Amino acid sequence: MTLLLVVALVVLLLGMLLFAGWMVKTARRLDRLHVRRDLAWQGLLAALDRRALVARTVAAQLGPSGADLARIARAVETAAVPNGAASAEAASGDARPGREQLESELSVALAGVGQGGFSDQLLEERADAECRVRFARSFYNEAVRDTLALRTRPAVRLFKLAGSAPLPVYFEIAEGLGPRAE
Repeated sequence: MTLLLVVALVVLLLGMLLFAGWMVKTARRLDRLHVRRDLAWQGLLAALDRRALVARTVAAQLGPSGADLARIARAVETAAVPNGAASAEAASGDARPGREQLESELSVALAGVGQGGFSDQLLEERADAECRVRFARSFYNEAVRDTLALRTRPAVRLFKLAGSAPLPVYFEIAEGLGPRAE
């Protein structure tokens, strides 16, 4: 009887150790996914800011007819990050609904400009900026997808392995309307 009890205790202990190991591994994976999402968000912000700068340059070359484009580009640049630096609110995406709307407006405004009358260098810059935004948004949304896939598992939610980190959200804008880099 005591041998059976010892074997049961050893099996229980091994099971608890395996479960604890799984929890640690999953918590570390979640941390890496959150870091990946944060870095992708910073890259997306950089690409969006660069596109806004290119849009202001395009607007400057258009003259008075580019006033609307310049206004939207300035609004995008000022809506970039709340409270200054890369804060937790910015990383968690609290600023996104307004930024998404402004970025969509900028995409539509840039698409309406056309390509006539601009230097080849500016056209290349514009196409490159649009391409970088598409890639950065894709990387960011993939990081969000992977993070949400792990965070929504029942065991992860039950044991609160994500801690107090807010759920990441996708960044959706109208894109692909402008010229494409070749």
